[in-house]
This record gives sequence, C-alpha cells and structure tokens, in this order.
Amino acid sequence: MPLTIFAYVTIKKTLIRFGGILFLSGPINHLITSNGFAFKDLNKNGVLDKYEDWRLTADERAADLASKLSIEQIAGLMLYSAHQAIPAGGTRFGAATYKGKIYKESEAKPSDLSDQQIKFLVEDNLRHVLVTTVESPAVAAEWNNKVQALCEGIGFGIPANNSSDPRHRAQSDAEYNVGSAGQLSMWPGSLGMAATFDSEVVRTFGEIASQEYRALGITTALSPQIDIATDPRWSRVSGTFGESPKLSADMARAYVDGFQTSEGDKMIRDGWGYHSVNAMMKHWPGGGSGEGGRDAHYAFGKYAVYPGSNFSDHLIPFIEGAMKLDGATKMASAVMPYYTISYGIDQTYNENVGNAYSKYIITDLLRDKYGYEGVACTDWGVTRDATAVDGFGSASWGVEHLSVAERHYKIIIAGVDQFGGNNEAGPVIEAYNIGVREHGEEFMRARMEQSAVRLLKNIFRTGLFENPYLNAEETKSIAGNPEFMKAGYEAQLKSIVLLKNKNKTLPLQRNLSVYIPKRVRQAGGGFFGGAVTSGSLSYPVNTELVKRYFNVTDDPSKADFALVVIASPASGTGYDRTDAQKGGNGYFPMSLQYGPYRAVDARDPGIAGGDPLENFTNRTYRGKSVITSNAGDLRMVLDTRRAMRGKPVVVSVNISRPMVFSEFEKEADAIIATFDIQDQALLEILTGAVEPSGLLPLQMPANMKTVELQMEDVPFDMDCHVDSEGNTYDFGFGLSWSGAITDSRLQKYTK
Repeated sequence: MPLTIFAYVTIKKTLIRFGGILFLSGPINHLITSNGFAFKDLNKNGVLDKYEDWRLTADERAADLASKLSIEQIAGLMLYSAHQAIPAGGTRFGAATYKGKIYKESEAKPSDLSDQQIKFLVEDNLRHVLVTTVESPAVAAEWNNKVQALCEGIGFGIPANNSSDPRHRAQSDAEYNVGSAGQLSMWPGSLGMAATFDSEVVRTFGEIASQEYRALGITTALSPQIDIATDPRWSRVSGTFGESPKLSADMARAYVDGFQTSEGDKMIRDGWGYHSVNAMMKHWPGGGSGEGGRDAHYAFGKYAVYPGSNFSDHLIPFIEGAMKLDGATKMASAVMPYYTISYGIDQTYNENVGNAYSKYIITDLLRDKYGYEGVACTDWGVTRDATAVDGFGSASWGVEHLSVAERHYKIIIAGVDQFGGNNEAGPVIEAYNIGVREHGEEFMRARMEQSAVRLLKNIFRTGLFENPYLNAEETKSIAGNPEFMKAGYEAQLKSIVLLKNKNKTLPLQRNLSVYIPKRVRQAGGGFFGGAVTSGSLSYPVNTELVKRYFNVTDDPSKADFALVVIASPASGTGYDRTDAQKGGNGYFPMSLQYGPYRAVDARDPGIAGGDPLENFTNRTYRGKSVITSNAGDLRMVLDTRRAMRGKPVVVSVNISRPMVFSEFEKEADAIIATFDIQDQALLEILTGAVEPSGLLPLQMPANMKTVELQMEDVPFDMDCHVDSEGNTYDFGFGLSWSGAITDSRLQKYTK
C-alpha cells in the first residue's frame, strides 16, 4: 500500500451544489485491495481497472483510461482554463462570482471555488487550470484540495492538473534575510539566469521551484520560454535566455531537468514523481523574430520573418535543449506553439497560418522530423475572433475566415492536443463532429484518444491519481524556506553585470554619503494596452535598505557619489491606432534609445503584411518618429552628472532588452546591468561584499541604425557600443574588479 494512500484517506468529504444537483466530492474512501496492496476505486465500480493500478506504467494507465472516456470527457481534457486568481476577485481576465455574488460581498473563503470554476470542472469536464495570483501559499494549498476533492467525486476521478506562468520574480524592494521566508523564493529574471552563463544555477532553480510549485498544488509550469532573442526590440526579450542558441539550449535543458526530475523516495518511475512538475517549453518554433520587433499577441505583430534564412537556429533550444535532457524524463512533457505566422516557412502545404494551425509546423516538423511525443497546447486565445488590429487576447492569425469550431478542428488535425484559454467544451465537440463528417467516427475517435493519452500521461506521471492533496502547514514550511531563499539570492548576485568601472570607482566604502535622484514615470502604453500612470515621483530603490550601507542625502553637494537607477527605454508596441484612424498605416518604430527617434533606415516595403482589418500589405514605418515613455531616465542621468560637479556617478540599469548606451555612457563613472533583482543584491555589489561575475547575454547596439539594419532572425548581427574605456558591450562582456572577464564560460559560449 503506497504511503500516499494515507494522505488520501484523511481528507474530508465535501458536498457541492451545482445546477440543482448535490455532488459528493471525494475522497470517498473507496479502496480496492489486491495482493496486499491498496488502490483507489476512482470510478466506484468495485473493480481494479488498469488506470487505477499504480503498479502499471503511465502509458498503460493512460491508454486504458482514454479508451473508457466519452468524447465529451476527452473534450474537457483538451481544455486549458483562462487565468484563475485565488480568490477570484474579478480581474482583467474575467469577473467571477461565489454563489452569485462578487467575492467581496459573498462571505466566501479565499480558498473557495468560484461559480465559474465549479462550472467548467463539472459541466465541461475541464481538468487543466491556469493559476495566476494567490493570496498566500496556504490558501493555494486549500484551494487545490477543494478542486481535487470535487474532481475525484466526478466520473472517472481524474485529478486537476493545475499550472502556472513563471512566479519566482524578485521583489526589488524586499529585504533579504535568510531567516525570513517569503511567498516563494526570489530569483533573477530569465535574462539574469542567462547572464550567469551557468546552467547549474538554472538546474538548481528548477529543482527548488518545482518543490514550491508542488507545495502550491501546481504540476505544470508554462515555461521555460526558450525563444532566442534575435530581434532586440521584441517586448518579450526579458523572458528569454538571450540571443545565443547554444546558451539557450543548455539553459533550457537544465531548467526542464530541474523541474521534471524526482529522485529517491519522491520518484515513482523513470525520473517522474512527487517533486516533478511538467515543463511546457515555449514558444515553438521560436517567437523572437517578429517583423520590426512587434509581438504576435496582436494582429500588428502576427508575422515572424526570416530575412536571414535562419529559421534553423530558432529550433536549437528546443531540439538540442528541452527535447534532449540529461535526466530520465528525456524531454519536456509539453510544448506551446507561438501565436506567430512563421512567414514563408511551410513549403509543403504552402500555408501562412498561426503556428498552432500549421500541420507542417506541428506534425511534419515537431512530431515527425524531431520525434516529439508530448502534449502540444496552443497559446491562449488563438481560436477567438480578432476585432481590432491592436486588440489583445484574440489571435486566430491566418484563419480569421473560419468559424470558431472550424478553428478548433484545424488545430486538432494539425496535431495539437489542447486549447489554451478555453473553458468551454462545446467548440471541441463541434470540431469532433466536423471530423466525423469528413473522416468518419473511427478516425476522429482515434485522433481524440491520441490527445487524451498524451494529456493523461502528464497527470499520471506526477502522482496526482494517487495523491493530489496538500497539507497547508507543510506548504507554508516549503514555500520560500530559508534554504530556497538563500539559493535565489545567490543567483541574483551571480546575474549582475558590471559594464563600466572608470578609475575603479567600484567598490565603494560603506557609510559614504549617496545622492539618489527620484524617478518619474511618464504616461505611455503598456504591453497589455493599459496606460502607465503618470506623475509618480519616488525613489527607485528602497532607501531604508540603502541606509544600511550608506548615508542618504537629497543634496548632491553633500554626497560622495550618486546612484542613478533607471530601466531600459520603453517606446510602445510598434503600433498606434490614432495614426491608422487618421489615414496612416498605424505602424511605428520601436526604439531602444531614450531620446526621440526617427526611422530613416527602416525597411520599405515590409516583408510580411495583410490582415482582414487592413486594406494594405506594406507595414513599413520608414520616416516615422517615436519617443519613449521613460525619456526622463536619460535626463535624470545627465542632470545628476551636472549636479555632482565631477564626483562619481554610478548608474544601475535594469535591462529588459538591448538598449543604446551611447546617450549617457560617457556621463557615468560606473554602470551596472541588472535583470529583475532585489535592491539589496545591487548594494552588495556596490560595496564589494560580492565581486561581479555576470556576462551580457545580449548585444548592446551602437545606435538605432544597426538595429534597423539587423535581421530579425539572426543573432549577433549588430555593431555594438564601445565605451569611453575601450570596452565593447558585446555578447559575453562583463567586468570583475580586475577588468574584463575571460574565463572558461566565454570559451564554451562563443558567438
């Protein structure tokens, strides 16, 4: 009898009313014994079915259960929910109710299931839930138990496979104290991981993050994002491991091995077990080559282009990394194709459609050529109707003319198993019926079962059928425990890149007086379309933390040095609706410099174009100008230089994508590049408690001309900035206290 059964029998029964029916949600304590072993009788038929027998392989169990499911139940498995907050207080991802009332008026507990969650679990047979914000780890654990109890009492007792986007980002102003656990351990962003040039850091992250995810009830990570950042303007560069295919592949392999591998008594079979979290690598076949840097969440960024004929490089992190693991799980168990139309790549069927719709991209390439056997899940919202060129959340690129059901059908035939962001089984069932009319019931049943087997294997392998339940007290002790917090903080320190250190300005003695100018954020458009609040003026760092290292003064004349904290230039999404309304094409440059920029060197005509909502195909922006929403960052550096009258100016820039340093570099005595870290880690570097060891995972362009002339699909093809000290801000550059770093990492990862 597995030890997990003991946890199973301790959870209380729960009554849930839905649609006028009372559901007795498990665990119902139905056990079958055989040869001295105990098994859950999940379908309550008094017989030990193969899928209930934990002694069998996940393949055997999944095949048995898939053969028993109705088409309606398989359709439910093929759904992946829209974003779910715990509690669901009503967000931009959709309002929620509890017994007909909004959360604040409902008297519901934070861990209660919303009406909408109960509906899609019971009525639509959905079993894959995307979790966003959680009130606390303990609440997440309690919510998970309620979800699993409900699922166990229905039909075949299939557990919920809860998932998450990355959630370990560091809170910049949080104090690091190894004795005080946070919500979760805090790590540098993906670019920061890459800046360590050390895949073992990423493997350790995966091993720790997977334990914290499991403590929250999460068994699938919608990560890693392993697109190579070949276009420096792309808004999602910060989520990548940089622009090197080889470095990205090694980081991807380590990440997935760390997340998926269980060892010792936590292993069930073949490396899988109770510490395992399914990794969903994304975004196949690479989303980093959008024309002009525009992103495919929007119709204006739907095309990935390959002017350098370099499609193959974008596959490397997948086929040489996440699909070729060192560990026993062998390959990432799931994959997410990106929204983009990989323009001109399909020479077999000659289709320019979103990757999830492309039989060439999914079946011919991913499955047949490269042998991928895992789950393929669409990105969120690809079957919805797009109503505006700049609308967010609908991305039926290339198939806008099809009905919603026909889009689902085309995706299934392309070889995809699951629909991201769809809570309703109706369109999947309609797609099945279309297939029956075209190919017959036997063909479509077999195709749907094929997806069901893939999906069920990921649930079986992580042990959810035996024990999906959590102990909230154990969750609190795991999430953000001191050991995990320490590892994350050390990774942050390793990620920091020292770019400039004129006259050995750094390190600085503690207790010097520092002037920190306040930072203002101007109004501008955000990635999701919302406006950035204007008029805010505040310190860009936690000054209470700074005071533990230095004396803080608001008077530059009394300061020994200045610390200016800025972020990468932000110039919008590359599209402006008002221009289109005035008769223009709506397209604008995306600038990597703070000052005003006019795109005199932009491509004309564009490579790809055409949209049902546009009456033209040339998406060029040549001759148009753009300004950044944070141009004040540049003024802050220049004003501080004048105010300090020759005293040292240290600039710390949080880098989310490449940027043009020539606007201010000569005015700084020292420059530090960070990648979403805690302020305290920066202070440790400034005072010499830790020597900088990070290396740039991206090229930093000399100017915007080289940005315009580079090819969206080719890495390492820009002229790089050369600073006043003669150093080139190229891939792999970084300083220690003694000068440019030239260690074995640079020999391993060359351009």
